[in-house]
Amino acid sequence: MKILAVSDEPSQRYYDYYHSGSLADFDLILSCGDLSPQYLEFLVTMARCPLVYVHGNHDEVYRREPEGCICADDCLIEYGGLRILGLGGSYRYRNGTYMYSERQMLHRVRRLWLSIKRHRGFDILLTHAPARGLNDLETLPHRGFECFNTLLERFKPRYFVHGHIHRNYGIDIPQRMQKGSTTVINAFEYCIIDTEEPKK
Repeated sequence: MKILAVSDEPSQRYYDYYHSGSLADFDLILSCGDLSPQYLEFLVTMARCPLVYVHGNHDEVYRREPEGCICADDCLIEYGGLRILGLGGSYRYRNGTYMYSERQMLHRVRRLWLSIKRHRGFDILLTHAPARGLNDLETLPHRGFECFNTLLERFKPRYFVHGHIHRNYGIDIPQRMQKGSTTVINAFEYCIIDTEEPKK
């Protein structure tokens, strides 16, 4: 399966400079948040494949949810044999609809525990924020969640796909890295995932 992961800023390649057929090869699109409904609707219309998304911390400005897209926030969904666990939002640094303390995010995780066990784990952890100490920053708005590390260590998903940490924040911010058997992907702007690639 070929997946396009997007987050935070629209990709010029797949939006401003889009040409007919450039999204045709994708089987699934994953959005990690902070993208307008109009952009997500454009992608799902042109790609003609499902688009699964979670909310970013700035998505409280949504006047409506994107049409034709599937919200994975606080649920576990399956597509094409992949189990996708969605947990959007960022660390709380001010009052906001999609901002959470560590305790609040842990509560969200615990509410999903039975679903995770029933599905015998998950293949993709789809979030907006990173995990604590894994692609996050020390500033409060860009802090990751410790409970995401617990999910990764216990269930060992194939992929952890997040956004929020713009790669233009610094030269040392990777797009891909490994945490054990999990490939961690920072989907800022866009990243292509080929699930047929051998596991590292």
